[in-house]
Amino acid sequence: MTQGKIPTETNDIMLVKSSHTTCRAKVTHAVVVIFLEFFAWGLLTTPMLTVLHETFPQHTFLMNGLIQGVKGLLSFLSAPLIGALSDVWGRKSFLLMTVFFTCAPIPLMRISPWWYFALISVSGVFAVTFSVIFAYVADITEEHERSTAYGLVSATFAASLVTSPAIGAYLSANYGDSLVVLVATVIAVADIAFVFFFVPESLPDKMRLTSWGLPISWEQADPFASLRRVGKDTTVLLICVTVFLSYLPEAGQYSSFFLYLRQVIDFSPAAIAAFIAMVGILSIVAQTLFLSVLMRTIGNKNTVLLGLGFQLFQLAWYGFGSEPWMMWAAGTVAAMSSITFPAVSALVSRCAAPDQQGVAQGMITGIRGLCNGLGPALYGFIFFLFNVELNEIDPVGDKTAHSPAEKSVIPGPPFLFGACAVLLALLVAIFIPDQERLAIKTCFARKSTSAPGHPQSSNPLAPATSDEDIEPLLQDSSL
Repeated sequence: MTQGKIPTETNDIMLVKSSHTTCRAKVTHAVVVIFLEFFAWGLLTTPMLTVLHETFPQHTFLMNGLIQGVKGLLSFLSAPLIGALSDVWGRKSFLLMTVFFTCAPIPLMRISPWWYFALISVSGVFAVTFSVIFAYVADITEEHERSTAYGLVSATFAASLVTSPAIGAYLSANYGDSLVVLVATVIAVADIAFVFFFVPESLPDKMRLTSWGLPISWEQADPFASLRRVGKDTTVLLICVTVFLSYLPEAGQYSSFFLYLRQVIDFSPAAIAAFIAMVGILSIVAQTLFLSVLMRTIGNKNTVLLGLGFQLFQLAWYGFGSEPWMMWAAGTVAAMSSITFPAVSALVSRCAAPDQQGVAQGMITGIRGLCNGLGPALYGFIFFLFNVELNEIDPVGDKTAHSPAEKSVIPGPPFLFGACAVLLALLVAIFIPDQERLAIKTCFARKSTSAPGHPQSSNPLAPATSDEDIEPLLQDSSL
């Protein structure tokens, strides 16, 4: 490997010139990693409901919210650091780390449920796979390809949940939960092995520092500092507020919705698995076919607005719906709302230089991590306030046990709260500038190594000590 020094005005950090590897990084690698990780967790959908109730027979919704809340808060605290470090030392090592710690609790589900839930909470420190994956994809795609690639990754997350809950429910009913946990563990190990042996590094060698000095400042590692930088640019602030208000109810819904279907709507495990499969299939169609068409026809911003509109309708339907057919109908709307996150990720990616994609996606993932902490706890607390508990549950679905909930005017109060939050997100997103203005005003500026004394970029995501030139973004044409 050939090395050379490239002098800069601020430091003499050694950079490594490009060295040809036997395997080129592709979006396919990111797709496989995401699919295997969430397929393993999807298998555990039915066993998770049982273990959660057996471990916390009282206030199940509340305890579930607290566990997921701790995990989300830890993810919020660690996401900026991991994203910034991956910008310097490469994506592969951090991808391996995030996948390993995200899947680490799986084998403990049957061995020790208490340790299983404890490790789930602590694993939030490294449970930021999507942050690293999106930075990985940004490294290997052009600007006009990125929204489609993000949609493909998000669709893969949905695809992993199409069959895995049904397979897990079948194995659990016929062979017991222990076999389901074993199969999920094997798939998780296969995912880790795939990252280690087959996933190439995506960050170009010339952009990785060979010096292990202090290329990362404490300000970059501080999640609250990243939030403070958000306020320095109006466009980035609007995007981040939109992400917070829209993902807060989504995180709460994801943590408790399967329990809600079983407790309040009387879905059987087979019906829950079929529901997940339907939403997953429709989400794949939405995030691959519809997303690319919408991005080309109505633009990035309007795609985000459309996705938020679908999410608002979906949550309101969940909140007022009391019959199974209402949940099925709302599920189709939920699939269309899945276009929001890849579209927002593409919008954020336009604001980031190639060597700052990890920081940019880490900031969004950090906000999502904060929502992953607040959302489940908030939903659990609202369920607790309205006396929606999982104190009586059986596999058959005894409808006589749920009469208080069935008589409620609003069967799902947290979902109605979520609809109000998404309405606010929709109003905020309206003020996000269009693509043309965004490209001029908030693009990242890259450091120039050929001419000194350039003005510093005002972009809040860039390090405060760098001297940078403003470059226009490439013309743009993304669970």
